[in-house]
Amino acid sequence: MAKSIPRVGFGYDIHRLTAGRPLVLGGLHIESDRGLLGHSDGDAVLHALADAIFGAIGSGDIGDHFPDTARETEGIDSREIVRAAVDEAAALGYKVRSADVTILAERPKLGPLKADIRQSLVDLLNLPPDAVSVKARTNEGLGPVGQQQAIACYVVAVVA
Repeated sequence: MAKSIPRVGFGYDIHRLTAGRPLVLGGLHIESDRGLLGHSDGDAVLHALADAIFGAIGSGDIGDHFPDTARETEGIDSREIVRAAVDEAAALGYKVRSADVTILAERPKLGPLKADIRQSLVDLLNLPPDAVSVKARTNEGLGPVGQQQAIACYVVAVVA
């Protein structure tokens, strides 16, 4: 049974762009000459989402659950990380009710991909489409994102 009092969690992640890695965002493989460096598949969207869920249920952060020193999780598909967060929330009586995602990237241009990323998250979280929002922004040339060195993501999730 889901809890009736909503709780909100906030997640953030940033990963360095590097040659020789696939670019994975929101569980989708995206055409790019560089991908995100990370212990897992480097999916900054799903890492921020997992952190938001863990935060909403008072369960620490992604590093507490999936430390980057654990050999068994090296290269893990980040959808598994989100599923673990969703399962932990369910064990405590919570269900993810909505997610609001903002991705910061200079390139590739994500505007044409927002609907696909949104659908991927809708499917992963088993939510209606109007419960998930995906926005894409540039960083106007500022900082590591603006200088095309990294991609970052912010997520707010509501559980109840």
